[in-house]
Amino acid sequence: MPRKDGRVIMLADCQSFYASVEKSAHPEYRDRPLVVAGDPARRSGIILAACPLAKSYGITTAERLGEALAKCPDVVVIRPRMAEYIRVSLHITRILQSYTDLVEPYSIDEQFLDVTGSLDLFGSPETIARSIQDRVMEETGVYIRVGISDTKVVSKMACDLYAKKVPGGIYTLPRKDMQTTLWNKPVRDMFMVGSRMGQHLYKMGIHTIGDLAQTPLSRLRERWGVNGEVLWRIARGIDDSPVKPGTYAHQQQGIGHQMTLPRDYESWEDIKVVLLELAELVSRRSRDKSLMGHVVSVGCRGQDYDRPTGFSRQMKVNEPTNITDEVYDAAAALFLRHWDGLPIRRISVSLTGLVPDSEVQLSWFDDRERKRELERATDDIKRKFGETAIMRASSLCSSAQAQDRSHKIGGHYK
Repeated sequence: MPRKDGRVIMLADCQSFYASVEKSAHPEYRDRPLVVAGDPARRSGIILAACPLAKSYGITTAERLGEALAKCPDVVVIRPRMAEYIRVSLHITRILQSYTDLVEPYSIDEQFLDVTGSLDLFGSPETIARSIQDRVMEETGVYIRVGISDTKVVSKMACDLYAKKVPGGIYTLPRKDMQTTLWNKPVRDMFMVGSRMGQHLYKMGIHTIGDLAQTPLSRLRERWGVNGEVLWRIARGIDDSPVKPGTYAHQQQGIGHQMTLPRDYESWEDIKVVLLELAELVSRRSRDKSLMGHVVSVGCRGQDYDRPTGFSRQMKVNEPTNITDEVYDAAAALFLRHWDGLPIRRISVSLTGLVPDSEVQLSWFDDRERKRELERATDDIKRKFGETAIMRASSLCSSAQAQDRSHKIGGHYK
């Protein structure tokens, strides 16, 4: 049984999550290759998830839909339904919470559990993992794999490198066994090592996770500072961080939104429409969280990532705000000051330097309180009747994105 100070930690990972949800919802596709992708009607976009059968044809996540169709013309293509995936993910969270109150979401399809206090109630770690697998499959139709160890980082690697590849989908990797198992793996397979970092490590003569673990810490710190020590600690399985149910409940440092535009926007007339929509989104999220910001930031990029254009700038406003007009005025001033006139394809607005909106400086000489009341009223209307129940006239322009975005979550259709 893996223990470190009595800890037993798991990572539960949903196999091909979006695709699994869709196969559960469409049993008629049970024996057919299926992918979830951007826009099936236009046969465009990228693959967000592929079921194991689709992967057997060589289809991979993040490749273009056209490339996937060339590999398997009969693949079933389904448009993403983000609201449904969030609902199923929360359902899985509730299942996990019936085994322990220490559940920490890592992503929409991965969650950490500390089951140390649950062993006397539910049995061994492997017994708990199998019980979780059965319940999640029965209640959601989603198959999960489970990595088990005594730290979060090792349970993550136990899941990614072993549980996903063994029959049964459960793998226990005690930290004491790392030298004879994990250390033999290529360093590029280690958690937090991407292709570029892998190349740097190869040039240093570090080819396996064991090579990295046995590299003098001083050498890694000299090369990458604290990040070098993080890599060294991961290779050795050193991770004292607890499973925190409230990881995402702390005070935010910033609130922002960005849009990838459907085409190049070349004129200020078009750009200012989406800039206002972004300011409204950011301001509304700030009001929903009862926060205001001291600093407004704006960023943009062109389409050509080989020859990047654009900028990212910020400015401090006189008073902290979550009023749309004030955020927009600051964002527009920043944009016009720094924009070089070249076409843009991505644009963002954010508020930082956040403070509670209960601390408001009142004045006899402006109408800020009237604006706040008006925006609270429009927020209530949108909350009750939908995002498009009330909109600015500018959002009816051809360059506007508000109506299209109202059908999406995180850039994908609900």
